[in-house]
Amino acid sequence: MKKPAPNDELVFLPLGGSGEIGMNLNAYGYGPPEARKWIIVDIGVTFGREDTTPGVDLILPDPSYLEEHKDDIIAIVLTHAHEDHIGALGWLWPRLPAPVYATPFTAALVREKLRERGILEKVSLTEISLKGQLTLGPFEIDFVTLTHSIPEPNGLAIRTPLGLVWHTGDWKIDPDPLIGETTDEAKLRAMAEEGVLAMVCDSASVLVEGSTGSEAEVREKLTEVIKACTGKVAVTAFASNVARVETALKAARAAGRTPCLVGRSMRRIFNAAQSVGLLQGVPQVIDEDEVGTLPDENVLFLCTGSQGEARAALSRIARGEHRNVTMRNGDTVIFSSRVIPGNEMAIHQLYDQFLERGVELITADNEHLIHVSGHPARDELKQMYAWARPRIAVPVHGEIRHIREHVKLAQSLQIPETVAPSNGDLIRLAPGPATVIDEVPSGRLYVDGNVIIETEDDAIRDRKRLAAEGAVNIAFALNAKNQIVAGPNVSVRGLTMPDEEDLELALEDLEDTAKAAFTKLNHAERDDDDAIEASVVRAVRKAAERLWKKRPLVDVSVLRL
Repeated sequence: MKKPAPNDELVFLPLGGSGEIGMNLNAYGYGPPEARKWIIVDIGVTFGREDTTPGVDLILPDPSYLEEHKDDIIAIVLTHAHEDHIGALGWLWPRLPAPVYATPFTAALVREKLRERGILEKVSLTEISLKGQLTLGPFEIDFVTLTHSIPEPNGLAIRTPLGLVWHTGDWKIDPDPLIGETTDEAKLRAMAEEGVLAMVCDSASVLVEGSTGSEAEVREKLTEVIKACTGKVAVTAFASNVARVETALKAARAAGRTPCLVGRSMRRIFNAAQSVGLLQGVPQVIDEDEVGTLPDENVLFLCTGSQGEARAALSRIARGEHRNVTMRNGDTVIFSSRVIPGNEMAIHQLYDQFLERGVELITADNEHLIHVSGHPARDELKQMYAWARPRIAVPVHGEIRHIREHVKLAQSLQIPETVAPSNGDLIRLAPGPATVIDEVPSGRLYVDGNVIIETEDDAIRDRKRLAAEGAVNIAFALNAKNQIVAGPNVSVRGLTMPDEEDLELALEDLEDTAKAAFTKLNHAERDDDDAIEASVVRAVRKAAERLWKKRPLVDVSVLRL
C-alpha cells in the first residue's frame, strides 16, 4: 500500500445508526479534504409507527451530504442482510449510484429488493466470497467471518495508508451458531498484531451483563417446548434468523408435526437461504391451504410478525382475519424473539388478542432460552477488545445511552481514545487524535406509499394533527355579488360530544362563527378565496378550541355560482 500524501485524512461519517438502533448508514472517506474518495458501509432502514409517523412504512437515512459527493463514491459494501443494513438500498441507490458488494446470501436478498424497485438491471452487484477481499481505490477490504442472527455476517477490515479500521457490523460470539462458521478469532488476533487504528463497533446490547447464549441452546430448548404442546402450534421469529427457522423446522419433525411457512418475508428468506445451499435436510414445508387436511396436533406454523406488525401474518391470525390459519382454545403461540424497544404496546395488544381466544402463549419471559440475542453483551465486547486491541473505540449501532455506556466500557479497558458519534458527525480518525471535525446534514426521509418525502412534509404533519385534534370541514356557496346563498355547512371528524343534541349545538356554533367571520370581510377580501379561508379558519379553530379544548385542522370550501 502506498504511503499517505501530506494532506491525506481518514474520516468516518455515520448518517444513520448512531443515536438509534436501526437505519445504519456509515461512510469512510480518504484523501485530502477537498478530494476525498468514499466507500459506504451498509444502507438500512427503520420502520414507521402509527403514533409518530402515521401512514409511513419505512424511514430512510438522509443521504444529502454523500449525494453531493456521489462522483467520489467508489462502492457500497454490505456487511449482512438485515433490513436495518440493506433495506434502503433500493430507495437510495438512484441518489448514490455506486457499485454494490455483498456475500452470496445478502446478494440474493438484495437482488429481490432491487427487482421490486425496478432497478436490478441498472445496479452493478458483485458477489464476494466468504472471507473474500476487495481493493477499492485507497481502501483494501477483508471480509471477516463473525456470528450473528443471520447467515453470513461479516465484519470489515478496512486498510488505508493511514491505518486499519475494524468495522464490526452486527455480531456476537456464538460457539455453536448452527449455520455458518464461528468467529474468525485467528484473523482478529492477526489484525491486532498488524495494528488496529480504530474499531467501529456494535453497541446494541452493551447494557446486558454476561454473554448472549448460543443458537444451539435455543434449538435444544425450543424442541423440548414444542414436543410438550398440544393442539396447533405457531412459532414466530425473525425470518432472517435462518438458524432459528431451521430449528423450528427440525423441532416440528421431532414432535411429529408438519411445518407450514406463513408470511411473505418468511417464504422469501426460506427461498433465499435454499438458493445459496442453506436449509438442506429440513422437512418438507406445506402451503397454507393444505393445513386443513391435517389433525391439529400434527401442525406447526412458522410465522412472521413477532413485533406486532399490524399487517404481518401473526397479527392477522390474532384478529381472526387470516384466510387459512386459525388459532383457538388449546393451541399455542411461541414467541422465539425479543421485544424491540418501541414495539411494546403492539406486542402486548397481540398477546391480549390471543389470550382472549384461549390460546396459550410462551415467550422468552416465561421460558428461558427460547431466544438469544444477535448482539454482544458486555463479556463478548470485552473479548472483542482483547482480540482486536484498537487504539480508538468508536461505538455505533445504539441509542445515546448505549453509545455512552460503550464509551465507558472501552475506557475501563484502557482503550487510549474514544469517540461517541452522533449521526452527521464527521470524525477524523487519522492523522492525529480522533476528533469530530465537522457536522454535516443528516436526518430522515419517509417512504409514504411509493414516494420519498421530507420529515417536515405537510402530509405527515396533517396526519398527526388529524389523529390528535380531529378536523372541521366548512362549505358555503357565494353568488356573483359575494353573498352567501347556501351554507355554511359544517361537518366534523374525530370530534364528539356527550350526546347528539350537544353535538348539534356545537355544529350550529361553528356555522355561526364561520358566517360572522365572512361577514366581517370587506368587498375586496370577499373576492379573494385565500382571504376568506384564512379568516374563517382562524375564527372556527378558536371556536373549536373553546368547545373541545382542541385545535383541529379546518378545511374551507368556497363554491362560486
